[in-house]
Amino acid sequence: MGDDSDKKTKKSKNGKDESKIKLQELTALRNIDAKKDKERTPIWIKNWHLAYEFELRKLQVELMKLQQSMKANGTRLLLIFEGRDAAGKGGTIKRFIAHLNPRYTRVVALIKPNETEETQWYFQRYISHLPSAGEIVFFDRSWYNRAMVEPVMGFCTDEQNKRFLKDVPQLEELIVKDGIKLFKFYFSVSKEVQKERFDTRRLDPLKQYKLSPVDNLAQKYWDQYSLRKFQMLQETNRTMAPWTIFRSDNKKMARINCIRYVLNQLDYEGKLPAEELKPDKDIVVSGIDELRHMEEYLMKPDKLHG
Repeated sequence: MGDDSDKKTKKSKNGKDESKIKLQELTALRNIDAKKDKERTPIWIKNWHLAYEFELRKLQVELMKLQQSMKANGTRLLLIFEGRDAAGKGGTIKRFIAHLNPRYTRVVALIKPNETEETQWYFQRYISHLPSAGEIVFFDRSWYNRAMVEPVMGFCTDEQNKRFLKDVPQLEELIVKDGIKLFKFYFSVSKEVQKERFDTRRLDPLKQYKLSPVDNLAQKYWDQYSLRKFQMLQETNRTMAPWTIFRSDNKKMARINCIRYVLNQLDYEGKLPAEELKPDKDIVVSGIDELRHMEEYLMKPDKLHG
């Protein structure tokens, strides 16, 4: 099988360009025991990719166990995904929900507020999407737009940004005290890898929907986003609602470790031994440790993680 990160093209026998085929995820795993047949074409796949598919499938089975326990116990789970553009948030959410019951799973990815919503309390349009009993809700970006994207792009005033940073810890405290299990994830991608992913999106017709005018300015405003990230972590990393950072230059490892992290933190029937769900400390970083890193290198932006 061709490596899914290989974007090169090659010449076919008739001289035309042929892009290397990217097989759908878990295809290799489903066909690992397939017998040789004249109707089949042998494809080579790297061992690390096959190991990834094995691990992903194992974790997705665990997520199904978790959902069953949540339905039985009425547990409410909210996962907030933040990070720079092309950091891997959406792809990770896709792997979370792949085999979950859609009746108890929701992905919230709100577009910019309309005229009516602009007159409302800032948090109002998000509150209606909080989970009910047995539900898992994923925020693919969230109210934290006001902490990073909006101030960098000039979509909110300085006063609105400051008020948000003071209000949001109180809101999240109320959410947690009401019994909702809240996870806040920040996906950290390097500037170089972000650029590579933007270039891929421009070339791949199946990914061009992901491009936006904001994406086009992400590289230009890289340092401004870093400062806003630092400010956000300083003001909103609280004991009741801490941030967890995922190094996501390797998207597959970020996905695996994000799922592991959630499963490791929650109790459910039939759970695997803790050792099998232990996240990689080189991929998963606490909000406190990320703040320390940023404090050390804030004046040396080239050494900061994304």
